[in-house]
Amino acid sequence: MSFKKTLKTILPLILGGFLVWYSISNISIDVLIGYFKEAKYSWIFLGLFFGVLSHLSRAYRWKFMLEPIGCKPKFTNSVLAVLVGYLVNLALPRAGEVSRAVVLTNYEDVPFEKGFGTIVAERIADLIMMLSIILITLFVQFDFIYDLLIKNFNPTKIIIGLAVVITGFYILTSLVKKAKSGILLKIKTFVAGLVEGVTSIFKMKNKWAFIFHTVFIWTMYVAMFWATIPAIEGLNVPFGGILIGFIAGGFSIAATNGGIGLYPIAVAGALALFDIPTEPATAFGWIMWTAQTAMIIVFGGLAFLFLPIYNKNK
Repeated sequence: MSFKKTLKTILPLILGGFLVWYSISNISIDVLIGYFKEAKYSWIFLGLFFGVLSHLSRAYRWKFMLEPIGCKPKFTNSVLAVLVGYLVNLALPRAGEVSRAVVLTNYEDVPFEKGFGTIVAERIADLIMMLSIILITLFVQFDFIYDLLIKNFNPTKIIIGLAVVITGFYILTSLVKKAKSGILLKIKTFVAGLVEGVTSIFKMKNKWAFIFHTVFIWTMYVAMFWATIPAIEGLNVPFGGILIGFIAGGFSIAATNGGIGLYPIAVAGALALFDIPTEPATAFGWIMWTAQTAMIIVFGGLAFLFLPIYNKNK
């Protein structure tokens, strides 16, 4: 392994360790353990149930991407590949997508390049859903966000900032369109691929089934977050807080290995905007992250073990 790849693997783990320490510094270990002991686990398991449904739906949705390229893997293998991918992502960010494709290559004879290409297309659909949730949050919580900005920032500065952003976006767009090399060309290629991926979704045979499962998957993600909140006695989070907390947690998972250390900080910071005390907010973040991670480790580990047994003829 090259030095650069080693850094990419080790640095997120070091960052995660630091963030764990920082998060724990905001709440004593004894208090945190107390929250875990007193948590209502029926709500936590309900949240995990929604999480399992999202994984099953993701595995089923995958077949709509594979069918046009002549591949029809067994649903069980698709589920196991998805679970293995989530587990691998905990250790090596973005390596889970590769492992998903490798599983189908080994057990279903799906060409790696084609399988990996469908996963990239899936990620484009997921990116669109995340952006949609952000837009919905901005719409639902417009008054709250507006008041928050006015309270913390000078209105004149906000207007100037928006003008700068819009002008900068226009200039960047113009430069990207004319780009023939360098990072701007990479941006141009990425955007072109994004557009192509989106349009390909609407051209596929089972587009409405694919769109339904995409919406369902992300609804289950939000439902998992919502269902876990009552696990902590007296934790009352408004709908807007659920959306903002979910978004903050989602970005933290993308930033570090499975959100280690950062997830509780991000969620607690989001809930703090709604005047929710630091201790229960941080405890909720840890309970939520622990539940998700435990589910991935348990089901991902079982998938690793079950794959060769289920495919013993391979």
